Amino acid sequence: MTQTGFGLSLPDYPWDTLAPYRQTAAAHPGGICDLSIGTPVDPTPALVREALAAAADWPGYPTTTGTPQLRGAIADWYARVFGASVDPATQILPLVGSKEAVAWLPTLLGLAGRGLAVAHPAAAYPTYAMGATLAGVEARVLDVDDILAGASLDGVGLLWINSPGNPTGRVLDAGTLREVARRTREAGVVLASDECYARLGWEGHQTAPSVLDPAVVGEDHSGVLSVYSLSKQSNLAGYRAAFLAGDAALVQSLTTARKHAGMIMPGPVQAAAAAALADEEHVLAQKELYRARRAVLRPAVEAFGARIDHSEAGLYLWATRDEDCWDTIDALARLGIIAGPGVFYGEAGAQHVRIALTATDDVIEEAARRLRGA
Repeated sequence: MTQTGFGLSLPDYPWDTLAPYRQTAAAHPGGICDLSIGTPVDPTPALVREALAAAADWPGYPTTTGTPQLRGAIADWYARVFGASVDPATQILPLVGSKEAVAWLPTLLGLAGRGLAVAHPAAAYPTYAMGATLAGVEARVLDVDDILAGASLDGVGLLWINSPGNPTGRVLDAGTLREVARRTREAGVVLASDECYARLGWEGHQTAPSVLDPAVVGEDHSGVLSVYSLSKQSNLAGYRAAFLAGDAALVQSLTTARKHAGMIMPGPVQAAAAAALADEEHVLAQKELYRARRAVLRPAVEAFGARIDHSEAGLYLWATRDEDCWDTIDALARLGIIAGPGVFYGEAGAQHVRIALTATDDVIEEAARRLRGA
């Protein structure tokens, strides 16, 4: 007998709702300028591709904990970029891209068995809430500003923060991070900081502080995890190369769970990631490409009649014309431009759109030309 009714009951993938606007944009004589998704378009650095190819003969299983070379490269990177000291043997864990860690962290922390919720920012990467759904626990909106104002963390097991923020581009300074870490520790809440845009600061923020920065937590990493991805800084989205670091006891527990689940970064990707982490030149060169694209696009978005909020770091412009985001999306689509509806990131974004810098120079120039002429 055929069984029915199996599978998770999840909402439709939100980006599918953009289909009619894509059709409108496709009708533009100049074609679509897609500024909706933060997918890198520039080449993966040659030194990374060479490291991947050199490690391609990998017949055995890689380790969940990562090679000593990768763990050492990650520890060196935290020390060089953030001045943070992490033990490569006990405080580091490679990830198969950071999204899977965001999605599965509530489950692997066992929040359902404790009846504890996941909290996340009001305008936030949707996978924070989806991770709660997958774990069968409650997702709560809890902004950093709410926490600083004394909002209760009762019933929360995991708090996500994101600096620089997606979609807003907001950067949290070390003092703010320090106070949030103090409050989560007092409440016995795991603090997870999604930092994948940290190297992409623009307005006074060359590198956003990490939650592991000594100015935030000193040398005590208890209750704190930093999550980082190489997708943005090194154009490695297709490699699924990321990692987390922090509380040694949490890292050990997560390592054990990931061993059971087979969540392992492929061996050749581990070699490629180590090579990427050891090289600063390609990171700085890529950042300058984005800086130039931002300099072209930002004034054009403002000429279109939009105000840009935050956006001091990251790969997006968080823009509003003080109207429903779908009205702005429609106006952009009529120019052949696709952006991300702010409501995808929560009701707090219902009057904003997210405009990505992750397009080629030609596409950015064309989009800017259309926006200036609108």
